[in-house]
Amino acid sequence: MKSDVAAPWPAAPALDSGGDFDRAASMALRALLQSQQGDGHWLFELEADATIPAEYVLLRHYRGEPIDAALEQKIALYLRRIQGSHGGWPLFHAGVFDVSASVKAYFALKMIGDRPDADHMRRAREAILARGGANGCNVFTRVLLSLYGILSWRSVPAMPVEIMLLPRWFPFHLSKVSYWARTVIVPLLVLQALRPRAKNPRRVSIDELFVGRPELVGPPARAPRCRGSAETTREPRRRRARRTS
Repeated sequence: MKSDVAAPWPAAPALDSGGDFDRAASMALRALLQSQQGDGHWLFELEADATIPAEYVLLRHYRGEPIDAALEQKIALYLRRIQGSHGGWPLFHAGVFDVSASVKAYFALKMIGDRPDADHMRRAREAILARGGANGCNVFTRVLLSLYGILSWRSVPAMPVEIMLLPRWFPFHLSKVSYWARTVIVPLLVLQALRPRAKNPRRVSIDELFVGRPELVGPPARAPRCRGSAETTREPRRRRARRTS
């Protein structure tokens, strides 16, 4: 009777040609084979950046759901463990500081109950303020903070829900963007139209992460213009026109 369990793979062949690439490839292959399960499959932890567990905590408190203290403590332990040496949180392992990820992680830890004067919270706060504060957050984080009433909705780019009604021939249409963009844009349109306020039973806020008063934060800065765009080339064209007239 033939077994459904795959036979173990043979040991990784030695690729000792003296080159760094061959040695690295041999080590990687050996590590993969050593981590293979007995029936032939691999199983690894699916780990994202700090924003995913932080957003989970903030969503539960946004909705005012019953608090799972044991789970929150596990999440807090994880967020403390992956805090970077720069004081904040990156978007990938051992990556550079990211202000939006750091603001969400700090907010979640404070929501769970970490004291702002704790060493890891102080380091995170100082790192965020040293880089311009939570004022520099991306649009997704601004929406979250607006839902919590920390920022005003004027800090978020206007996206009218009527975008959903645009005809297919229009330069922008939901069918012309990727599925991931659609799954983000449509909920954001609804949230901006309804602006449902967070329940936030513990009344936690993070005003201390802003440079100045958070309610006065305006819309995000416009992206830098590309060289050769109409805006950057219009003036030289006018000058050439005046010289040739």
